[in-house]
Amino acid sequence: MGGYTGKILRINLTDRKTSNEPLNMEFARNYLSGRGLAGKMYADEVSSDVDALSPENKMFIATGVLTGTKVPTSDRFMIVTKSPLNGEITSSNFGGYWGTQLKFASYDMVILEGKAEQPVYIKIQDDLVEIKDATHVWGKDIYTATDILKQEFGDDLVKALTIGPAGENRSLMAVVMNDLYRAAGCGGVGAVMGSKNVKTIMVRGTGKVETANSSEIERVLSMALRKIRGNNVGTQNKTTKRLTQREACYRCPIACGRFSKGDDGVGAGPKYKCTGDFEEADDLCNKLGLDKISVNVTIAVGIELAQRGYIKPKELDGTPLEFGNAKGTLEWIRKIAYSEGLGAKMALGPYHFAESFGAPELSLVVKTQRQDRQSAIRKDLTAVIDAVGLCLFTSFALGLSDYTAIVNAVIGCKYTNEEILACGERILNNERLLNLRVGYPVVADTLPKRFLKNPIPDSPSKGQAHRLAEKFC
Repeated sequence: MGGYTGKILRINLTDRKTSNEPLNMEFARNYLSGRGLAGKMYADEVSSDVDALSPENKMFIATGVLTGTKVPTSDRFMIVTKSPLNGEITSSNFGGYWGTQLKFASYDMVILEGKAEQPVYIKIQDDLVEIKDATHVWGKDIYTATDILKQEFGDDLVKALTIGPAGENRSLMAVVMNDLYRAAGCGGVGAVMGSKNVKTIMVRGTGKVETANSSEIERVLSMALRKIRGNNVGTQNKTTKRLTQREACYRCPIACGRFSKGDDGVGAGPKYKCTGDFEEADDLCNKLGLDKISVNVTIAVGIELAQRGYIKPKELDGTPLEFGNAKGTLEWIRKIAYSEGLGAKMALGPYHFAESFGAPELSLVVKTQRQDRQSAIRKDLTAVIDAVGLCLFTSFALGLSDYTAIVNAVIGCKYTNEEILACGERILNNERLLNLRVGYPVVADTLPKRFLKNPIPDSPSKGQAHRLAEKFC
């Protein structure tokens, strides 16, 4: 069967032992790979009442069956674990080259369990797996730590999956970064990795991913690539005078990555996630290992809490917390990463931060699963795209039949469109059941009251409020 390496790497950090185990091909048939397969294994292996930051929680780092193949955008992989931010199962997706290198090293997935006694990093070089001391890079930012460990590894093609000070300090907004600028940004996965005392996972593979039907692959990929280029996917990126270069993940014709020129030099630009218009703030989040979207919202919540008198001036410790203050924003990002002063409360994320002042409604956190039939189909297909290791931007150009044809050509199976969608539905149902097991209530599937009750004060939508009840009743 093509696409899969057929091997999982399990790392017990408590015992400092590693082991290989075969991929469960029955699970793979029903849940594909990536988000789906890892979610199924997580449900089977981890108790629903586990503390997300305890040694008993596990972290699954899973590639897709298409990751590392010739398929356009076949660079994606997932981190699946229990989120310390909201207690739910989280599937955090990112690209770059790390997942491809893991496949080239002949692994479909890495499972971290337990907790190392001291800070460590993991070195994967084809069949050689080592757990090594990381005390010399613990406390360092992601850029610095990655540079040091790459030099020690001695191979320019090695890829590093790294947390920053935010993850070490278990900020619930901490991310895991790879290729310096690619983040698994959702759910506080960086805090989970930090709770296990793992700074970095380095991987270098020299193999390749075998596929089932080379002639059919060439045909379906040629058609898919024409559609992607013909729909101008990627040209929808906003270009600015500050853009200096674009960057692509493995096998990606879209190249959504961008480097922007700021006042202090060139850094990774906002792409589709940023903190206001501040390139420096965006880059600092990358450097310290924080989710830019969550930080953006949290600082905005803090500003409103201060304006409404919940946060007293003395609690700011002289750091401005106001819209438009770039220097103040940078300092709050630093305080969040290092859990200093009010930053320790901010590090809990927007909802818990607002809740700590008795005003959770100001967080504007949205968690909705309500859907009509069309949105259900879209969610099923999204789960499939995540599971097989492709970028969601391809869905601007490709449809269900395209994905089915690609999967069949690579694996050598004969999935129908309906069977592929059934895999997506199965993945979502598994995640939904997991969240119900951990106590996530169905009644939480709604929007904040502020969205439903408070009319928009200005803009072309002035006077309107979200009509959720009309849509779903």
